[in-house]
Amino acid sequence: MKRSTSKIQPNILLISVDSLRRDHMSSYGYNRLTTPHIDRFAEEATVFENTISAHIPTTSAYASMLTGRDCFGTKVVALRHRGSLTKRVKTLPEILRIEGYNTACIGFKGNPSSRGFNRYLEYDAWGSWEKRPLPKAQRLNDCFHPELNRLNRSNKPWFMMLRHMDPHAPYLPPSPFDRLFYHGDECDPKNDSMKPVREFKPFRDFHLSWLPPGITDRHFVDAQYDGSIAYMDSCIAAIFADLEKKNILENTIIILNGDHGESLYEHDCLYDHHGLYEPNLIVPLMIRYPSKLPTGLYVEGLNQHKNLVPTILDLAGIQADVDFDGNSLVQLVQGQSANFESEIYITECTWMRKHGWRTPEWKLIIALEPDFHFKPRIELYNLIRDPLELYNCASQEPEIVEFLRSRMEAYIQTREEETGTRNPMLVQPYWHGYMNAKPYFESSEEAYNTFYIGDAATAKRLQARELKEKNHTPNSGF
Repeated sequence: MKRSTSKIQPNILLISVDSLRRDHMSSYGYNRLTTPHIDRFAEEATVFENTISAHIPTTSAYASMLTGRDCFGTKVVALRHRGSLTKRVKTLPEILRIEGYNTACIGFKGNPSSRGFNRYLEYDAWGSWEKRPLPKAQRLNDCFHPELNRLNRSNKPWFMMLRHMDPHAPYLPPSPFDRLFYHGDECDPKNDSMKPVREFKPFRDFHLSWLPPGITDRHFVDAQYDGSIAYMDSCIAAIFADLEKKNILENTIIILNGDHGESLYEHDCLYDHHGLYEPNLIVPLMIRYPSKLPTGLYVEGLNQHKNLVPTILDLAGIQADVDFDGNSLVQLVQGQSANFESEIYITECTWMRKHGWRTPEWKLIIALEPDFHFKPRIELYNLIRDPLELYNCASQEPEIVEFLRSRMEAYIQTREEETGTRNPMLVQPYWHGYMNAKPYFESSEEAYNTFYIGDAATAKRLQARELKEKNHTPNSGF
């Protein structure tokens, strides 16, 4: 790997917001003013309007985001990925450390893709209704400010990654954000819109552990999600202010993006981030570095997480001797390309195991095993006529299903040949994390009766156990 010859290398700040929906940010046209500070940041940044999180959920999304590789390159597709990230790829912090960067990570310890940072800091991001509010973003800031002081004293360029857990559930923002977008009666006995939440056994107890007792109105939960975004936005303002106060803002590449979106009340994927539907797939991406990127420019071209690392290195003037699956987004910014790929292979291995093929007009979703929502094995949506994906037209359009399937299978075969790796979506026994169950679900009833999250405290314990297993269990199948 070549060392950069630049005398003054820029700092790099990656602000990655977990479960952030692009269409719930005012900077992307949302009708609620959820992101006023990020809106001002966007005026000084280049904004990408069509960034796709091709590999859902968090674990696989970050693997792509921090390596510049797709799922065939990282071999990571499952939330509960076992073992470490393959040594065949380098992570962004590993690349930057060779370039002389000091690196730090806040809120991301234990993820397979977090490999290579010099320093890790954590903060508590779980809570319940009884222990509200849950000031996740302020807890992150409490780690960030002293760490920035430390990095700034090192006389080295630095790379810091922040993983924001607002607006990831539980949605428990402090006042006034908890009532900022809701002024009704969340326990109105005439409202029964929370009935599906109460009846969905796998998630019910987790959701009710952080929602008000007796809640009936689902719009209150939506407003809590938006309030969590606004709260996170207010805390991010302090990060920008600290960089400016230290006079390092202009020499810092700042990236703000999301690992995936969030389903609120759509498609039965209640207040979670599973499913290959648009609210989960399309994520925000903004990059501020005025010396090399235009300000206030909105770029329409399709891009993916795998393009992020090549872009960061390009802006930093670093020529890494690494083969990436993605390309630098500077090509889109400068008009050298309109899109990198208009057809995208999409995967999910969260609470369901599915993959699909997305084009600007169509989306095909194929279940690799029965799911706990009892959905059909094949789903087809016309994204132009039906942007909310309300009408599954697979049975009416069999020729389109087969055409898209053939395109997807040809792509899979090509990537398997290029990487010498079998599609990791097909090699995921016990992806669900239940080692006493069957390696794959044979029916929707089996999946429904097996999955259970529990309350917020249980979710926190499960996450800790999964992180321990990721760090100590060999990755089978590869």
